[in-house]
Amino acid sequence: MEKARKFAEKLLQIKAVRISADEPFIWASGWRSPVYCDNRKVLSDPQLRSYVKDQLAESIRKNFPGASAIAGVATAGIPHGVLAADALRLPFFYVRSKPKTHGLGNQIEGGLVKGQKVVVIEDLVSTGKSSLEAVDALRAAEADVIGMCTLFTYGFPQAEALFANAGISLISISNYSVLIEIAEELGLIKTEDKEQLSEWRLHPATWGR
Repeated sequence: MEKARKFAEKLLQIKAVRISADEPFIWASGWRSPVYCDNRKVLSDPQLRSYVKDQLAESIRKNFPGASAIAGVATAGIPHGVLAADALRLPFFYVRSKPKTHGLGNQIEGGLVKGQKVVVIEDLVSTGKSSLEAVDALRAAEADVIGMCTLFTYGFPQAEALFANAGISLISISNYSVLIEIAEELGLIKTEDKEQLSEWRLHPATWGR
């Protein structure tokens, strides 16, 4: 829990996460969100970037000790996946959202070997749909996907159900519930706003309408 709190506080400090319940952000799906998370900013902070690398590597050693390769989800999961793979001295490859329409038509780029025990790296899990599509692509290529690690998850019930149905264990450095607690402690949100922000996590598709 302490690591989750530390990372959530860092995300807020570097403004990788913005909270705006009164003027919500609009996602590509059309959902209204009081939170915008841009983990790409982590890459610009050398100390935080190194911290994330260490946390991902530690999570993989602890939760998926049999891992023999790391796969990043394009595009945001690629740099963090590379860093984790380098720390663990494991092979790395990445998964596109769709196969290329030219060249070799690859969806998985790199030297995937059939039967490899793969841990997938994401930067952010929201609905879980795109993350699990990468898992499907790896399984279709006969990889043995043993789990997924991410920097941050919103913890939507819908996403948790999808991961459970797919048989994929998701390990996150931090999450939305911890973020809201830290934001309240730092005075970034009012106590009376906390209930509204918590309600969004439970009903993101209809929140604010």
